[in-house]
Amino acid sequence: MDNKTNVVDVLIVGSGVAGMYGALQFQDNTSVMILSKYSKTTSNSNLAQGGVAAVLDTVEDSFELHVKDTFIAGRHENDPESVDVLVREGPDDVRKIMEMGVRFDRDKEGELDMTLEGGHCRRRIVHFKDCTGAEMVRGLLAEVEQKENIIYKENTVLCRLVRVRSGFRADLLQDGEYYSVFCSYCMLCTGGVGRVYKYTTNPKSATGDGIRIAYELGAKIKNLSYIQFHPTAFNSEDGEQFLISESVRGEGAYLLNCNKERFMDRYDERLELAPRDVVSKSIILESRRTGSNNFYLDITHEDADFLRERFPAISEGCARYGVDITKDLIPVFPCQHYLMGGIEVDIDSKTTVPRLYACGECANTGVHGKNRLASNSLLEALVFSRRAAEDIKRCMQNGFAKVSELPVNLDFSGAPLPEGLRTEIRNIMQRAFFVLPDAGAIRFGLKQIDNILKRLKGAKYAQTTKYLEALSLATCAYIILKEAEENT
Repeated sequence: MDNKTNVVDVLIVGSGVAGMYGALQFQDNTSVMILSKYSKTTSNSNLAQGGVAAVLDTVEDSFELHVKDTFIAGRHENDPESVDVLVREGPDDVRKIMEMGVRFDRDKEGELDMTLEGGHCRRRIVHFKDCTGAEMVRGLLAEVEQKENIIYKENTVLCRLVRVRSGFRADLLQDGEYYSVFCSYCMLCTGGVGRVYKYTTNPKSATGDGIRIAYELGAKIKNLSYIQFHPTAFNSEDGEQFLISESVRGEGAYLLNCNKERFMDRYDERLELAPRDVVSKSIILESRRTGSNNFYLDITHEDADFLRERFPAISEGCARYGVDITKDLIPVFPCQHYLMGGIEVDIDSKTTVPRLYACGECANTGVHGKNRLASNSLLEALVFSRRAAEDIKRCMQNGFAKVSELPVNLDFSGAPLPEGLRTEIRNIMQRAFFVLPDAGAIRFGLKQIDNILKRLKGAKYAQTTKYLEALSLATCAYIILKEAEENT
């Protein structure tokens, strides 16, 4: 398909697992364009370590048990229908990506090697070493690049989405050039909001762009204050926050306080394998009890060769800071990791705006409730991006008016963005709405964010990537703190 085409059937914003798997559901006669804000591998999906939770063995496991674990982790605020769809349909999607060439680790007998993570009562997580997301992105990208009906645009930012007759006009910025693409349907797969925080496991792309764009179109945003803080991010002196996967604890690691003592028995009978929100809060409470933020993971009691083979990426990451996971304690502390809320969608990923869909972390399907069960995120990306594509295909089969290209004059010039605004937003969020929210800081922070948002919207700034990301961060921060203030 011509890379200069300005009219497509489906525009997919975001190039993680949800975006690519969704694109692969369409037939060759459907034109699809995928936008990647940065490189092809800059996404939350690519950083996912743990694996994919799916009931692939119905002898030792069951759909009912996976549903139960998901509800317990989500504090029973999950949507029952969405959870049922996730758990029952998910295994087939996992099998489909294996057919596409995505690899998962296997044991000596050639059977899938399933691991255990916090909140799960069975070993049901398939994985590829400790870089499952990167392997899924690799496999799906190889499939996408073979499809002639799919255009893939790197380093392309969606500035705004405008409703037009029979679809949308997407105003894009690519390599300093502004232009428009028209689409009949749009799928937002833009990931989370991690960069609204000072410390996050998320990549630079996670600035909440899709949520801001949907919000501007009038789509309903739900539970954006449902933020997950992962309990075990690497805690370095320079602030580096790469993830130490849940599966490290699943394989037997102990969580220690500043006195090198296990302490989870004070807070939860499930110990280190309690759900993420429980472990994160336990660490904060223990830090207040001991007066120290020094915490560690200890997996030195496990076989060294097994650890190097099972966790090569984590071993390498820790080694860069002089930590040998086979001999040394791993310094950890909670940091922002995942968004459970987002753009409200139905069971087919449809938003409240006609022809607009949202999938993956930017969407609120209801499957996670108030806290995501480990390794349910990649499964959600697969299941609900497929369902979005299936719904679009049904609409196309029933007949639909295709969008037409219209003349448009884009003027996105203006003043440069003042330095420091994005840093200010992150500092506000870190103070106000971390693991245990601060009601006073939330109220004060909301006023500060409101002023920043008015400043960004009130002046004529050049529509650069930095400006658009600052606008997205401010918009998401405002919605989060507004919800938090109402809930508090």
